[in-house]
Amino acid sequence: MFVDSHCHLDRLDYDKKHHDLADVLQKAQQRGVSHFLSVSVTLEAFPAMLQSVLPYPNVFASCGVHPLDLESAWSSEQLRELAAHPRVVAIGETGLDYYYSTDNKAEQQQAFREHIRLSRALKKPVIVHTRDAKEDTLTILREECVGEAGGVLHCFTEDWPMAQAALALGMYISISGIVTFRNADALREVTRQIPADRLLIETDSPYLAPVPHRGHQNEPAYVADVAAFIAELRGVTVETLAAQTSENFFRLFSQAQR
Repeated sequence: MFVDSHCHLDRLDYDKKHHDLADVLQKAQQRGVSHFLSVSVTLEAFPAMLQSVLPYPNVFASCGVHPLDLESAWSSEQLRELAAHPRVVAIGETGLDYYYSTDNKAEQQQAFREHIRLSRALKKPVIVHTRDAKEDTLTILREECVGEAGGVLHCFTEDWPMAQAALALGMYISISGIVTFRNADALREVTRQIPADRLLIETDSPYLAPVPHRGHQNEPAYVADVAAFIAELRGVTVETLAAQTSENFFRLFSQAQR
């Protein structure tokens, strides 16, 4: 069985593509996806997202503010209060994005640090978004002792030296459907080298649909396609990859109940 370690269930198309969340989960389960981590990007949207997943014990939640959503209403106190909920198994997503936003680097860095500190306090791993911010991301992870609670670089698209540095800090690395894209040769090389016990898989749905679903909205069911591609890339069976990445998920997110 697969785990979609990063999806945005509250952002899927419930008007045209899916009837409701139960429909999304059923489609995924038909393809062997057993568990899901629904990831927060704003605190404003978090309560509704959490309420929507509570009826499903195989769906976990994260709580955090995306670096590109820092203008939304949030505070460290509110983050701590919401993240303490028992269904919340991770903090984030948080991190640094200098590709789309460079005029608020200091604000991004401070928010990132606050998320990691809360991660350590609650013993819930941190989900990290990083783009065009390699050195600052690694510096903050190191200085804030991320290894005490652990974490994952999600939707990884960086180079092998960054992967190695993150692995040395105790981080996991999650690969999305980007690995299937035609121009992703460098990412495929990195994916071959990630240690088996540190690898996660994700959709990041509704974004970044993998081949053969390019041009359509992504959904958790498609993590099976990501897994099949990575398994072939690494020379293992899909069953082996599914078992290993699922075990990795529950090791990292230790507050998630099978």
